[in-house]
Amino acid sequence: MNNLNEWQEKDLKYIWHPCSQMKDYEELAPIVIEKGEGIYLYDTDDKKYYDVISSWWCNLLGHCNPKINAAIKKQLDTLEHVIFANFSHKTVINLCERLSKVLPAGLCKFNFADNGSSAIEMALKMSFQYHYQTGNPQKKRFMALTDAYHGETIGALSVGGVDLYSEIYKPILLDIERIEAPDCYRCPYGHLHGECDCPCIEKAKQTFEKFGNETAALIVEPLLQGSAGMKIYPPLYLKKLRELCDKYNVHLIADEIATGYGRTGKMWACDWAGISPDIMCLSKGLTGGYMPMAIAITTQEIYDAFYADYLEGKAFMHSHTYSGNALACSAACAVLDILEEEKIIEKAQEKAIYFHNRIKEKFANHKNVGDIRHIGLINAIELVEDKAEKRAFDSKNRYGYQIYKKALKKGVLLRPLGDVIYFNPPLIIEKPDMDYVIDVAYECMCEVLD
Repeated sequence: MNNLNEWQEKDLKYIWHPCSQMKDYEELAPIVIEKGEGIYLYDTDDKKYYDVISSWWCNLLGHCNPKINAAIKKQLDTLEHVIFANFSHKTVINLCERLSKVLPAGLCKFNFADNGSSAIEMALKMSFQYHYQTGNPQKKRFMALTDAYHGETIGALSVGGVDLYSEIYKPILLDIERIEAPDCYRCPYGHLHGECDCPCIEKAKQTFEKFGNETAALIVEPLLQGSAGMKIYPPLYLKKLRELCDKYNVHLIADEIATGYGRTGKMWACDWAGISPDIMCLSKGLTGGYMPMAIAITTQEIYDAFYADYLEGKAFMHSHTYSGNALACSAACAVLDILEEEKIIEKAQEKAIYFHNRIKEKFANHKNVGDIRHIGLINAIELVEDKAEKRAFDSKNRYGYQIYKKALKKGVLLRPLGDVIYFNPPLIIEKPDMDYVIDVAYECMCEVLD
């Protein structure tokens, strides 16, 4: 720690970083970023880093995108923020109007928050209150999948299922009915991904049979369980969950915070299954990674259950200071402009084929690569101790973390999920950058494991 620069010393003096054991920073000091451009970040020594995890999956169109920059600057000269109760502004109205044209059918009412976890909290509360006010007060339960991640406030953490984040807080969490999630890599039925009729839905059917009449909502990450290690399940499974929700009058909440905005190759992950949720939560790519903003979007039917004379006490009494922030909305409108005008998602899906094929060519034959899975530009490489038995490494070895540290020295930002190396780059990444980050990741993996 004797070689720290002035900014690193100040950082360690004042800042408690998220999802970090700060003692690790004694060995790996915080990297202070000076500027960003495209998929690149530059630190205070002008060293370049390839941001292939999109700064926690939110940077959709590259750092300092000139069109988003210009939109925010223009908005800044007009209105920065206004209370969103009984007040509104043109930028947020335009955003909702434009989103309503590309959302799954039926989603039409927008309730704003300032982060993804809060949008999840809103969705859970909306669902409970809807059932309470429509003659089903017994519907007090929530269902979620194992290995789910939905955020880190208490309600969001409750429906999550990754012990790394929630284990210590279990005494204060909500009691959730947990459905065993599909595991296409270690399928208990012996099937391959996408080559079955999803017999694992039986686990969900059993849970619905037992608790469906008491359940308000089922919340899922559509197709992609991100924090679980980029676990991917078939669209058919999601479609069957929708059918179960319809049968038992249970809301389906789609957490598209990490999967929306083209991350899976379509605008929404739900589009792959051809289904519409009752509530959809958005954040991350919503503003291109520029500004904190989230939305819980729902149907006219759910909205109508809250519409009454004030004294009936049916209003949704949930608010955030920065709801509908004008600067964030200007960024979100610019994102939609760019996606539409430059056909970003279509181009990204073409590049995704090249990216995945290169990753398979490079990694597939390594003795410790158990699985390579992908959807859209997202690719995940699961490292295992025994390839034949699919046996994981002892987590105490922290092999993923060791690979992360080596990659940083070579200018690539990976930040694996345990022993799962993954790529989730901005949608604008080009082939030369794909080649470089793949080569670096492979070199670092071999240096650690070989």
